[in-house]
Amino acid sequence: MKTTLLLGASVALFSTSALAQENQNDPGQIHGNVSITAQQYNPDTLINAVVPDAETAMNAFTNLLYTRGNFRAGVRYETYLNRLEGYPQEFSGTGIGYRYAGFTNDKIDITVGNFYDQFGNGLILRSFQEPTLGIDNAMDGVKVKVNPYKGVYLKGLYGKVRTAFDSRIINSDGFVRGFDGEVNLNEMVTKMEASKHRLTLGGSFVSKYQSDDDPDLVLPENVGSWAYRANYTVGGFGLMGEYAYKINDPSLDNRYIYKPGQALMLSTQYSTKGFGIVLDYKYNDNMSYRINRDAKLANAMIGFLPSLTRPHTYNLAATLYPPAVQVNGEVAYQANISYKFKRKSPIGGKYGMTVAVNYAVAYSLDSTLNHGNSNSRYGYESTFLMPGEEKYFQDFNIEIKRKFSKKFKATLMYLNFVYNNNIQQGARDNEGNEVPGTINSHIGILDMSYKINKKHNIRTELQAMFVDKNDAGVLKHQGHWATAVVEYTYSPHWFAAILDQYNFGNPDDVFKIHYLIGTVGYVNGANRVVLSYGKQRAGLFCVGGVCRTVPASNGFTLTLSSSF
Repeated sequence: MKTTLLLGASVALFSTSALAQENQNDPGQIHGNVSITAQQYNPDTLINAVVPDAETAMNAFTNLLYTRGNFRAGVRYETYLNRLEGYPQEFSGTGIGYRYAGFTNDKIDITVGNFYDQFGNGLILRSFQEPTLGIDNAMDGVKVKVNPYKGVYLKGLYGKVRTAFDSRIINSDGFVRGFDGEVNLNEMVTKMEASKHRLTLGGSFVSKYQSDDDPDLVLPENVGSWAYRANYTVGGFGLMGEYAYKINDPSLDNRYIYKPGQALMLSTQYSTKGFGIVLDYKYNDNMSYRINRDAKLANAMIGFLPSLTRPHTYNLAATLYPPAVQVNGEVAYQANISYKFKRKSPIGGKYGMTVAVNYAVAYSLDSTLNHGNSNSRYGYESTFLMPGEEKYFQDFNIEIKRKFSKKFKATLMYLNFVYNNNIQQGARDNEGNEVPGTINSHIGILDMSYKINKKHNIRTELQAMFVDKNDAGVLKHQGHWATAVVEYTYSPHWFAAILDQYNFGNPDDVFKIHYLIGTVGYVNGANRVVLSYGKQRAGLFCVGGVCRTVPASNGFTLTLSSSF
């Protein structure tokens, strides 16, 4: 803390000197935003709804950002009184959870205090915040960005990682050091400035330090990782790749083995008028990277392993079987193809029609366990780039969007999920126990929107999910589901919606429950207030392959957001 304050004072003095040369009548600008989510909990024995002792909970934060010339500073005040049920227990109390100061000019950018950043795809370093999941691994230290020559971008950072909040920032005992460099050849080489061929090369190095206090194991205290990346585009074609390597890093994730880790991400895309295709590949082998080797779930992360699956927004597709990235290792593929049929064509009709097909699948590693041999401390041997035989997850979906008139448009979607719950561990039965085996589900969705006039619009969603049966002829997991949504908008300020998620195929008639939620909201510019009431089913809530468990609840929820 003393070091950060000292550096902050240095930046402030430096910026004050620079600002003295500017207009002294400029007071600077203050911007910010406020977000509040408050929930009231009611008992509901039918769904085993949680009710905290206080019967209410609230998560809230306020950001205040000040800029003047080249100087900037900011602070975030956070409140968890108490935290929302299902939110990580590492969040509690009220106080300052983020603060920083910085200075920038044409050649250098300095930040002291808290900051977020990412190297490449984030394989060895991604510091970010995701409030909906309770993820905040902000760095606390110093970051310097330099542009010494056109097309050359360098940055270095040194600091600790936020691991919790208890009325103040709780940082890791260990710390992180990192360097990233990127070269844009088209900017650097004059003869390439006008070229259609665009090429960017980059590289990163990150090292973490955590003391070894284990009485039984000799653990590495300094764990280094590095990555190389390239991005090439020409016309509508693009190719991106990044490879990362990490030295041995025994942790709870890998059961304290000494095997090095590596990862590879490849993506190629092509687009032209009305057509686009994207192909992705990911290889992840023992690349979990945390500042605390004993942490679990999404806590204390340094690196990030992105999901290749499509981020679904429809209720059944997003909440029943969302895939989680396997930190120990997986091989994943994804293909996405979209085509827009022209207007006034036989298929496209008057306004055209878009068809998108997406397929994503993740497998285990092609690996062999080491038992009782000289390599046993490495845990297992794996074949680089090759998938194993066990399928972790599969998502196949087709989406058709068509506008039929100036007032009416619709989306039709089909999805098929193959969900290996022995690995994903997100599906639980009526008593909350994990369901063994693989679940195969089919989902159909019809989304219709009708614009009555300039101010009135009504949208309706109809969704249905059907699952397969087990060897005993009983529907797996909780059986079939259906969801209906009706949303009415009165522009420009008001909207109201009713959502009913119905477990009509549950093998136990007692649990054939309607999870009904009603919502009303008001929007005025940057201000938004939403009030909802109803039942929330227990399950997983995921964003980008990172998930948290959400308990069943019954009650009111109020959300308010505003920016200025």
